[in-house]
Amino acid sequence: MPIHWKPRFLWTLLVPILSIPRSLASETFEEELTIRALPDGKVASRFSFSTLLEGATPRNPQNLSAEDTSQHYTLFPLALGQILREYAVAEMHLTLNAGKWDYERWGYPDETDVGSGAELWAWMGDGAGATVDERWRGLRNALAGLFCASLGSLDELRTTSPAFSFAPHGGVPDAPLPLAIRHASMPSEHVCTENLTSFLKLLPCKSLSGIASLLNPHRLFDADWHGMGLHVAWLPDEGVQVRLTFQSVADPLRASLSKRDWSFASMFDRTIDRTCPSTASSRVIVALPLNEAYSIHPQPSSVEQGHAIFDLEGQNPPLDVSMQWAVDFDHAAVRPRSAEAPLSVRRTLQGSSQDLGRLSVFITNDGTADIQAAYLETMPWIVQFYLHTMTLRVDGVTRDDLIQNISYIPPIPHARAMTFQAVLALPARSTVHLSIDVRKAFLRYTEHPPDAQRGWDLPPAVLVPLGIGSGVERHGRRIYTPTLLVDLATPDFSMPYNVIIFSCTLVAYIFASVFNLLTRRFVVLHAELN
Repeated sequence: MPIHWKPRFLWTLLVPILSIPRSLASETFEEELTIRALPDGKVASRFSFSTLLEGATPRNPQNLSAEDTSQHYTLFPLALGQILREYAVAEMHLTLNAGKWDYERWGYPDETDVGSGAELWAWMGDGAGATVDERWRGLRNALAGLFCASLGSLDELRTTSPAFSFAPHGGVPDAPLPLAIRHASMPSEHVCTENLTSFLKLLPCKSLSGIASLLNPHRLFDADWHGMGLHVAWLPDEGVQVRLTFQSVADPLRASLSKRDWSFASMFDRTIDRTCPSTASSRVIVALPLNEAYSIHPQPSSVEQGHAIFDLEGQNPPLDVSMQWAVDFDHAAVRPRSAEAPLSVRRTLQGSSQDLGRLSVFITNDGTADIQAAYLETMPWIVQFYLHTMTLRVDGVTRDDLIQNISYIPPIPHARAMTFQAVLALPARSTVHLSIDVRKAFLRYTEHPPDAQRGWDLPPAVLVPLGIGSGVERHGRRIYTPTLLVDLATPDFSMPYNVIIFSCTLVAYIFASVFNLLTRRFVVLHAELN
């Protein structure tokens, strides 16, 4: 259900997004690379490229039919700005991830949107000349062409409106029209080089200079996990901000089982040879180890709160940051669970039947305080919940008091996906087991994908810690579960093939026989007897 926000100002006082004259707005571009060692010896890196268009505000959807002023940018990506203006997007988030983020070993990621595959969600004004669903369709098709991804497949069968779990990150424009959210995910989407190429084209310096020159696809796509993201938000006191991010988890232990040393050359096979002339700030931030002997080269520009900061303006090119540990890595000392992520979620789909099954979710709270969390399931219509069979248990004891604020939107076959949201109370140092019976739909033979025997990918569930007791701010982090694979009743596609072959053979035999009788000339031959 969409959330209706109360107005504080009038849309008529707001300037259309990204369409204000160039003389009234200034643009600022900043880039940052954050590198930190993970408890299991791997290295996580996050590239962040932020462009701020000062003074811009989300466009009024009621003015979409009116003539708009031209857009003239120096740093802001024009192709993206046209899309945001055309569909009056107040906030948008797009991620393309490959692999599974391991919360138990790696803790929380720097960017929270780490669900497998493609995920797109946006807040837009509901109403005016074009409905929000019409503009949502145009938005995903435009982004599909911009990033060379299959985002056009995020149709109504995958679209939901989970407003509670995906609250706006930036400010909310006040308008007579309420804002509505549209969310869709496709876990089977693959991330490849052509997506990164389109990603780099949105940067002022592309990959020719600055931190972006380290984005080597041959190394990044060889990482244990990698993902890219596009985040657009409105900052009320500043303007419209566009952030392009890329995260990866490299494994320096592949080359050596005991050495976890890393450098730009070893992780990216590149160095920073020159700075981007368009950037206002360009920094490399390295998280320094605690209680371990190490050496870092070259000397950082400054050290703040356990982080070494390299200002590219004060470094002599080429810049190749490297870190060496004095002691070899001890695999036996790896902790089973990171203290930074006290919550963990395991989700399985049980049952051998192709008609019925059971969804089991185990949510573990290893912290010392009780936590409230919002749990979200967005399933395609092919999987339907039997809500009356839902049970919650803690140590084998039924605890129905742990769930509240249930919101359930049932699916409509061939038309709408299912949305299930609930607030769960997670006791300290315990595991909550949520189970619910599900029914698997019987599809038409034309609705099966080409690889029907493989099954269908189900999107990940989302757990959002709430309140002060969780140690994170409200809606501050989201935890994604791994995707599931559901096995539906699949017809024997070899039978139509056999029927076609048999029918074609029979038709060919009859046609050849009739054609032979009609075209052959019959004559009488007289045999001569000797």
